[in-house]
Amino acid sequence: ELLLEREERYPALKLKNQSLISLLIFQGLSTGEIIRMKVHHIDLDSGKIFVKERKNTMRRHLDMHPKQYRILDRYINESRKELLKGRVSDALFIGKLGVAASTCEVGYLVEQFDSLFPGRNLNPTTIRQSVIANWLNEKKFSLETVQLMAGHRFISTTLRYRRNNQDEKRLLINRFHPLG
Repeated sequence: ELLLEREERYPALKLKNQSLISLLIFQGLSTGEIIRMKVHHIDLDSGKIFVKERKNTMRRHLDMHPKQYRILDRYINESRKELLKGRVSDALFIGKLGVAASTCEVGYLVEQFDSLFPGRNLNPTTIRQSVIANWLNEKKFSLETVQLMAGHRFISTTLRYRRNNQDEKRLLINRFHPLG
């Protein structure tokens, strides 16, 4: 959540960048999913975010995190209009030049946070991987729930994010194969 607190050089981009980062850290969306989002994919009334189906991911409706309501509402209804500069677009994320944000722009935004996480490879993909691993290993969401939230077509993809707990393994080995 440190990523949401970054200072912005361009005030008009602050809410856009916070909205974009929030989709990375709360919903674990990929860069491609983010740049393909349309305004109507955000339902502020129901608190849902719609993610379209793609070749490798399933479509899904994800719950908004409480911190996202205000950020997304203000971005969509204030900053986005300012960034469009009179143009018309259904793309959710608009860059400072008034056109839809690109994959490169998302990557560049995340790179700006490198100094907050020294020694880590910080990019949109590693953020998504971290979020999915957190759901499984820290929050203890079920494998099936995480599969749906991440949009994985196959449960084997989700299984790759499960960390093996060495203490748990040791306990099981001692229970079923005691050494003494």
